[in-house]
Amino acid sequence: MYQYNKQDQTLIEERVSEFRGQTQRFLNGELGADQFRALRLMNGLYVQTHAPMLRVAVPYGLLSSKQLRKLASVSRDYDRGYCHFTTRQNVQYNWPALERVPDLLAELATVQMHSIQTSGNCLRNTTSDHLAGICKDEIEDPRPYCEIIRQWTTLHPEFAYLPRKFKIAVSGAGHDRAAVQFHDIGVYLTKNDSGEVGFRILAGGGLGRTPIIGQTVRPFLKKQDLLSYLEAIVRVYNLFGRRDNKYKARIKILVKETGLEKFTAMIEAEWQRIRDEMVLSSERIEEIKAQFAPPAYDPTAGNDDSFGAHLADNAAFAKWIKYNTVDHKVSGYRGAYVSLKAPDSPPGDITAEQLEAVADLADQYSFGEIRSTHRQNLVLADVKQTDLFSVWQQLDAIKLATPNIGTVTDMICCPGLDFCSLANASSIGVAKKINEALDDLDYIHDIGDIKINMSGCMNGCAHQSVGHIGILGVDKHGEEWYQITLGGSSENEAAIGERLGPSVAKDQITAVITTILDVYIQQRLEDEPFLQTVKRVGLEPFKERVYANH
Repeated sequence: MYQYNKQDQTLIEERVSEFRGQTQRFLNGELGADQFRALRLMNGLYVQTHAPMLRVAVPYGLLSSKQLRKLASVSRDYDRGYCHFTTRQNVQYNWPALERVPDLLAELATVQMHSIQTSGNCLRNTTSDHLAGICKDEIEDPRPYCEIIRQWTTLHPEFAYLPRKFKIAVSGAGHDRAAVQFHDIGVYLTKNDSGEVGFRILAGGGLGRTPIIGQTVRPFLKKQDLLSYLEAIVRVYNLFGRRDNKYKARIKILVKETGLEKFTAMIEAEWQRIRDEMVLSSERIEEIKAQFAPPAYDPTAGNDDSFGAHLADNAAFAKWIKYNTVDHKVSGYRGAYVSLKAPDSPPGDITAEQLEAVADLADQYSFGEIRSTHRQNLVLADVKQTDLFSVWQQLDAIKLATPNIGTVTDMICCPGLDFCSLANASSIGVAKKINEALDDLDYIHDIGDIKINMSGCMNGCAHQSVGHIGILGVDKHGEEWYQITLGGSSENEAAIGERLGPSVAKDQITAVITTILDVYIQQRLEDEPFLQTVKRVGLEPFKERVYANH
């Protein structure tokens, strides 16, 4: 895990001091609300329905146990005893008092954490695969390149005021778990015909009110050219992106209006001009890679009989292993999900006590590290098989072992109308109602891999456009209604969900979801996943049942 050097630490400490002065000037009436708005957004501070909301950066979703404990103490001392993990692998606090935010940021700075560029029209937190470095289908660990990008993006002087926010994701695996195709820039590690590892670069992807799948602008890019090529893309966007209409200001609109061929030619022209000035040396890459060296795995970890015995003797443990753990590239180890989707808890929320318990588990069983996922869960990435039974028992005791990863109750959900001032409709309460209706784990496991994504407004923070089942809250004459889409996916075969039909009232949404699941069960072929069934039969069978009484 990357450790800050003196320069990194000085930067975030000076940023805290700067924001402390800005906040005090606002509180003293020396800065107006509009003047302070730009300054607070640069530090991840939004004004929400009930209180300011502070978004804390978790670069590419990687946390130390020390940082997790700090998040716990901050949630206890500055918030209401919990925090919320987001789809950008970040953390949000919903109740900090404005006058105390500088102190909160000073606390975070002691563990190399900050809120810089977690909001505003700038280069946001780079995200990645939460199984980076441990999955078997990986070409190369993407995290060193994420860190190189993090350093390039942090306070980049040319890109502080872009037309709109700008997001980058990097994946090194065959299976896309980072929604790479729906980012302003998507980066896949790949090999060319001669076996050399480099990058495939995509641009123009995005979600929100105009979801668009990114397109390849360079099929293969040498490692040494990574930063110069990204710089060229962002420069072209900064120069030509629309600033007259914020709904048309993202790079996806620029690519669409310009056309891929012309847009790519503009990037190439800019790149040729700057590429020799921004060469990423192999020494620099190796220097960063050294900070992500594999931990000291036990070469005898696979020589254990207790794991198999526990699997045979305990059905609940076996179920957790099946749904909440994944294969590891090192024999005798598995990655273990910490489910933040207990049926009676808001998706993505975790209490201070749970954070501290997970930090303890990370120290004892997973080399002191934790990852956050874009589906709002956590991962202990390096757990020995022989330790999994104990990890499961301890997670189960604190309600973090619900065996539902990848199932219909592993919902992505934004804070919705309960907290967000932009929202049109609730999402947390709707998720709770759906969970209550789907309280039979055997049924949930039988219907298999179904991803529900639910957002309270068109901004789409919960990626509803790419949910297998997408739920979008809309305002209809002052009432909460919900649009349904089916067939979306943010994985390799990326797809934007198709709208099922007219929106439905809040009191009908749970019944609509269970009806959709009923239709799937009736229509599916043996072991056919939900997405395949939707592709094969189309929307009509679902429409007929959902709107049967309309």
